[in-house]
Amino acid sequence: MRALVFDAPGLTPYITERPDPVPLPTSAVIKVEATGLCRSDWHAWMGHDQDISIFPHTPGHEFSGTIAAIGSELTKFKVGDRVTVPFVSGCGTCVQCLSNNAQVCPNQWQPGFDGPGSFAEFVAIPHADFNIVKIPDSMSYAVAASLGCRFATSYRGLVLVHETQATDTVAIFGCGGIGLAAIMIAKSRGATVIAVDLSDNALTFALSIGADHVINAGDTNPVVAIRELTGTGASVTVDALGSAITSSQCIQSLRPRGHHLQIGLLPPVVIQERATVPMHTVIGRELHIHGVHGMSAADYPRMLADISNGLLHPEKLIATTISLEEAPAALMAMDKERAPGITVINL
Repeated sequence: MRALVFDAPGLTPYITERPDPVPLPTSAVIKVEATGLCRSDWHAWMGHDQDISIFPHTPGHEFSGTIAAIGSELTKFKVGDRVTVPFVSGCGTCVQCLSNNAQVCPNQWQPGFDGPGSFAEFVAIPHADFNIVKIPDSMSYAVAASLGCRFATSYRGLVLVHETQATDTVAIFGCGGIGLAAIMIAKSRGATVIAVDLSDNALTFALSIGADHVINAGDTNPVVAIRELTGTGASVTVDALGSAITSSQCIQSLRPRGHHLQIGLLPPVVIQERATVPMHTVIGRELHIHGVHGMSAADYPRMLADISNGLLHPEKLIATTISLEEAPAALMAMDKERAPGITVINL
């Protein structure tokens, strides 16, 4: 099969031939039709994820496709089914998995991090009966691929972790894939949305999908601006970027007893060297801080129903589609300013 690989962190990725995966008794092999290009893939390539130890390595963790082969013990799926997969695959048997919280399974497996990912023609998923999700025939592979990481995580944070209400004011820091999804989801719940970014292009895109107010953090102190807009601070903040600065600003922007959702990943080097949580503010305002790490397959039906019913329009977030051959250059450029919206690789 064709696959994108890199031979060590930071080395130029390239397209090559790799062996097709073979399903184990409880796994399934999926023919990848589309896969999202996410900043987490860039972190993987740069070596920020210390779980990657076998090279050459294939990244990619949000995708959709059709089942090409199934293990002998699978009972819920068949070859040809149109499917997608959460970026965290659970073991299916632990306490967390049995309580529909596979996204924090202690035995979790993530494609593109713990093993070969979806920047390839085929990818194998373990415990497939537990982790794979069928997608509606009406949903394109590109849209389904855009859901697995950024959209689903934002959905869980703003719908399942904090049940966003029309009375909420939600301040979202970062208007990349996570942030734009969060804007759309918060607006679908009736909330007032404030979008914060350094890019005027990204903020213009944020307005086009429903943001009520935008703040360019390069020109204005967002903490001060949010307090001026709200009077007492936002009721909910989302760090959709993942940095020491944005996580701290989010917490400082909250009103008393507000909720902060940390969705953007902070690489270990950031956590160890620079990230600080203003705990005096957390204590003094009795703030709630939630880490949000994906969404289990068990929670997908509600999100898919909201899409099918027209409440959410993830197709509006897809800005660019590219081929696998174009993916190496696109991956290396993920830390540069680019057109707002999600990039999807079509295979």
